[in-house]
Amino acid sequence: MKKVMLLATALLGFCVNTWANTGPEIDAGSTAWMLTSTALVLLMVPGLAMFYGGLVRSKNVLGTMMHSFAAMGVMSVLWVIVGYSMCFGDSILGGLFGWNSDYVLLNGIDDVIMEGGVPELVFSMFQGKFAIITPALIAGAFAERVKFKGYLVFIALWGIIVYNPLCHWVWSAEGFLHHWGAAGAIDFAGGTVVHISAGVSGLVAAIYLGARRGYPHRQQRPNNLVMTMMGVGLLWVGWFGFNAGSSINSGLDTAQALTATQVAGAAGALMWVVIELVHHGKGTALGFASGILAGLVAVTPAAGVVQPMGAMILGAISSVVCYGALIMKDKIGFDDSLDAFGIHGVGGIVGAVLLSFFIRDAWMADAAANTADGIWTSWDQFWVQAVTVVIAIGYSIVTTIAIIWVVEKVIGLKSTDEEEMMGMDHAYHGERGYGMMNPN
Repeated sequence: MKKVMLLATALLGFCVNTWANTGPEIDAGSTAWMLTSTALVLLMVPGLAMFYGGLVRSKNVLGTMMHSFAAMGVMSVLWVIVGYSMCFGDSILGGLFGWNSDYVLLNGIDDVIMEGGVPELVFSMFQGKFAIITPALIAGAFAERVKFKGYLVFIALWGIIVYNPLCHWVWSAEGFLHHWGAAGAIDFAGGTVVHISAGVSGLVAAIYLGARRGYPHRQQRPNNLVMTMMGVGLLWVGWFGFNAGSSINSGLDTAQALTATQVAGAAGALMWVVIELVHHGKGTALGFASGILAGLVAVTPAAGVVQPMGAMILGAISSVVCYGALIMKDKIGFDDSLDAFGIHGVGGIVGAVLLSFFIRDAWMADAAANTADGIWTSWDQFWVQAVTVVIAIGYSIVTTIAIIWVVEKVIGLKSTDEEEMMGMDHAYHGERGYGMMNPN
């Protein structure tokens, strides 16, 4: 009798265990990598704060860094409340954005394991870091001349009205751009959703708000290029999570994306220095840092679909085009303070469009299999990418103008002349970044 009871207990335990594991099981390797990637992407935010903070005048260093850190607070809270639902919920209102009540406050995904073996909470937190850094990038375009409280309201509205719909269109399984063409618009890690939207919105803000006092006749010298170089180093490290983490696993495509990220950043940096040596006879530290970013931005949408050679070519081309964009900025005269559009906007456009000509053959073959005639060329994908970029640019321009107008009229966004002279550190935070040193 005792043996029968032990056998029955064992069978019952087996049945219960089998029933409990009918859904996806956690993949420890993929989950560990996604946790690491999430932390790496968050590391990019203080990296961006250091990069931007070193480029402004000393009286604005803390205020500029606060733009990045404040985004960590504002966007994290909004992401949990509505952001994740708007980005990855079911399409509503004609697919304008998503919504799923289970995603509100993340209550409905507390114990959900995704098909790839990664807890959905981890995926949500990973994606939430993109929602943090994107509006923080915009701050570089209007650095040294915006009110802090107006900035907080601006990024909150921008995240809800601009970022969330774009994210849904491109990355959600129900997004219309996600399914367009044989394989949808390619944006592996955010060339369109992150860099183009932020860069274009930054350009709109820079033009709408006007230039800083004295620009361009008075030189606006960086206060600490050492901090800027450390910041770009942290950004490069964090970019491995940004791009390779977007595979949402720890497999072959993760390795491919990581490799593409490394070589594109290196090629971009070297190309920028070569241009400077030819153009000015000297290769600058700031130029090297700018080239790193130009290469990394360009490979962001392409990291999962191009081989190393294609990644290096994209990085090099991006540096050439971005360098030209900065020259044009000086000739036209708009005050994109820290070149948010010149690097992120232009680099994102270069990568999103030109990746079409460097896609792996196997990927193109898979895309062709989804067509009626079995044919899908680089030019076919090029038109999908180009139209996607145009949609992102147009939507970012229109909505950003509306948001800035509302914030400027209701709360105020542009600093007064007195506040600019005083500096953001003291005017908005009552602090000094460098003690009693001359703020100018």
